[in-house]
Amino acid sequence: MGKTILTAKHITKLFPGMKALDDVDFDLREGEVHILVGENGAGKSTLAKVLLGAYKAEEGEITFDGKPVKFNGTKDALAKGIVAVYQEFTLVPYISVAQNIFLNREYKTKLGLIDHKRMENEARELLKSLNCEYIDVKGFVKNLSVAEQQMVEIAKALSFKPRVMVFDEPTATLSEREVESLFAQIHRLKAEGIGIIYVSHRMQEFPLIGDRITILRDGVKIKTVGINECTNEELVNMMVGRDVSQVYVRTKNDYEGIVLQTENLCDHKGRVRNVNINVRKGEIVGIAGLVGAGRTETAELLYGISPVKSGKIILEGEEVHIKSPQNATKLGIGLVSEDRKKQGLALSESVALNTVAVSLKKIFPHFFISYRKINEVALGYKKQLRIATTSVNKACKYLSGGNQQKVVLAKWLSFDPEVLIFDEPTRGIDVAAKMEIYGLMDRLASEGKAIIMISSELPEVIGMSDRIYIMREGEIVDEVKRDTPEFNSETIGERMMLGKGGAANAEN
Repeated sequence: MGKTILTAKHITKLFPGMKALDDVDFDLREGEVHILVGENGAGKSTLAKVLLGAYKAEEGEITFDGKPVKFNGTKDALAKGIVAVYQEFTLVPYISVAQNIFLNREYKTKLGLIDHKRMENEARELLKSLNCEYIDVKGFVKNLSVAEQQMVEIAKALSFKPRVMVFDEPTATLSEREVESLFAQIHRLKAEGIGIIYVSHRMQEFPLIGDRITILRDGVKIKTVGINECTNEELVNMMVGRDVSQVYVRTKNDYEGIVLQTENLCDHKGRVRNVNINVRKGEIVGIAGLVGAGRTETAELLYGISPVKSGKIILEGEEVHIKSPQNATKLGIGLVSEDRKKQGLALSESVALNTVAVSLKKIFPHFFISYRKINEVALGYKKQLRIATTSVNKACKYLSGGNQQKVVLAKWLSFDPEVLIFDEPTRGIDVAAKMEIYGLMDRLASEGKAIIMISSELPEVIGMSDRIYIMREGEIVDEVKRDTPEFNSETIGERMMLGKGGAANAEN
């Protein structure tokens, strides 16, 4: 690692009713990955945004290359070569990949026209460096998967030729291959002397790329340690301020009858083919698979987001035809979507209104709506789920990603569906919040709810599921049950990649 490139001292940031950062010190060296960790609301994103010029601190100073700087906006930080890859995307869906990468700084021809060819060629080179040359630079961003959009965000950041890069949960939606490509890119950036601030909750990633870790809790810096100076357990204890001995907690339930099942379910695009699954009362059924295996697409069929081409969905023994999310909701099916911004929340509306968005008719059967009652309901879930907000009347767009996810959970808890599908429920959420969600899922199962869980984190699926269906290329290739020899990460991971026959399939 080289010299110190960026230093922040005594940073204090105030928001109405709270102190987001309290006298925080931080520094970054050339060629270093400095990891920021902490619970949701600990101040990680706030500190990053201060360093990016998005927020102005009430107290403290920032130096860059040893000289004091004052950022009056993100353009000032960008001029110094400080760029960010945010967890929540900033892409424009109805323009091309190349146009997104060079948005507001388009190349021009000698005649003053936009030089699309040059932008497309450079976009291809950037994506090729990330092993993502399969992404069509001329195609609309709206047609890309979540993982592909993430890679476009990274390519866009690299196009600025940065000196400092801030990564906010960059691997939350990526496949194993894409994560490997990203880490290879990060190591290349380190070798070029670029300093990297890496915000993440995935502790398994830290030793693969990190050099130092700074732990924040409740806006206060707890400690900065070298990557090998503390165990994961010690790290978690510093993050949450208490001993964490068990992450996954499952109650053994007596499963009742099948609540939901599918027979040879297919979609119109060939992403889901002849899928047969079922889930019983009191059971958590996991769906494991690589990105693109068809897990989310299956959830979208069950919730009516995508139309069914053929096959059956059977609910409580009767075939149902789910043509829309509203239809699914009426039938007692809920979906905690992997994309909370597009499908989970009305971001401009308050926490309170989002909490009761699905359950208004249930709470007010006679159509007389009381805003006092809405606030009471929302305050109850705010307390139950520990949603960090100064008011339930605050717009959801101002909450952290983890707290937005908790509002999505509050929305479905208030509706009380019989079947609840969790699609990447802990994406971008810290360890303590994950434990809260795991506990909630276990409680719902104990109450007799039928739960389907989709996650890219294999330890999470194994830790929480009673049974796991393994998907590959749109099909169910295997089913494994808890308390059997096959219920382990090695076997399940191999079948996710190669199918049930494993290496034998790869040879045929």
